[in-house]
Amino acid sequence: MKSTLSPDRTELKERWAEYKLDNPKSRIRDDAKALGTSEAELLATGLGANVQLLDGDFRELIKEMGSLGHVMALTRNDHVVHERKGVYEKISFNNHVGLVLGEDIDLRLFLGDWKFGFAVSENERYSLQFFNSFGEAAHKIYLTEKSNKEAYDALVTKYLAADQDVNLFVSEKKEKVAEPDEATDLDEAAFQQEWLALKDTHDFFTLLRKHNLSRKQALRNAPEGYAHRIKPESMKPLFDAISETGLPIMVFVSNPNCIQIHTGPIKKIFVMGPWLNVMDPEFNLHLREDAIDEAWVVRKPTEDGIVTGIELIDKDGVMFNQFFGKRKPGIPELAEWPALIEQHSIRL
Repeated sequence: MKSTLSPDRTELKERWAEYKLDNPKSRIRDDAKALGTSEAELLATGLGANVQLLDGDFRELIKEMGSLGHVMALTRNDHVVHERKGVYEKISFNNHVGLVLGEDIDLRLFLGDWKFGFAVSENERYSLQFFNSFGEAAHKIYLTEKSNKEAYDALVTKYLAADQDVNLFVSEKKEKVAEPDEATDLDEAAFQQEWLALKDTHDFFTLLRKHNLSRKQALRNAPEGYAHRIKPESMKPLFDAISETGLPIMVFVSNPNCIQIHTGPIKKIFVMGPWLNVMDPEFNLHLREDAIDEAWVVRKPTEDGIVTGIELIDKDGVMFNQFFGKRKPGIPELAEWPALIEQHSIRL
């Protein structure tokens, strides 16, 4: 990773300090939007103080994450934050695609656009934070009270960039253009036949690309009985039912650079403002309910039987959150999962 120069960061640092006086509880991601900049550029204003720039091959750095012991992995997008504590285990890479397959921390990493890395100290809270070329957070790793701080210090020293007095230059991101809801020139019969012939849930992405469909377009043209909409406000009753029954589920949160998965029960559920929260000791989720433009129940055939998922889609047609019953390859999904969805969601 090579850092490139941009306009001096001193002025941005001063503007941010002024903004924080009026908005002391605002988070850095929201500060960046308000100031017309990126999170990475704001963070870089701390270089030389509480922030250190990292360099080198981030694949090699990630391979050493297990040395930190118990940490908190954080992946988010515009609408949902996924925080999972545990140990980085079973780490592997195929070119720039990585897997972390521990019992607790379960990740799919796409490092092709992991451009900036930082070691950050915030009131003795230590983290490694990675950003893409647009300055958006790809993935963050926070130490916990159980972490190996000496190993953290050693990694920071090993991957420290030689030049710490730089200004970051980030790419300008194009405005999102929402896909039309209805597909044109679709061979609906062929698409539905291929949906019904799926053998693996991962093949669904290939199916969409083959027929040039957005997520919404695909779900609107699903075979009869394989996709239906539910009211977005169904999520709270669903979370409550999952908590009460103790049913283990899988929670997927993704951005273009990382997918993070929690597998297990969820217990402590509460709403604060627009946020629907899970606040368990090892897993936290923060979901903006007002960002849900459409919520779908989707059924996909596999070699292990039907897999039922809940997919949340925003106004731009981006799927930002998925939920499944706990399952592994070779094992059918839990029968209680689709039954719970049917009982506690409201069909549209």
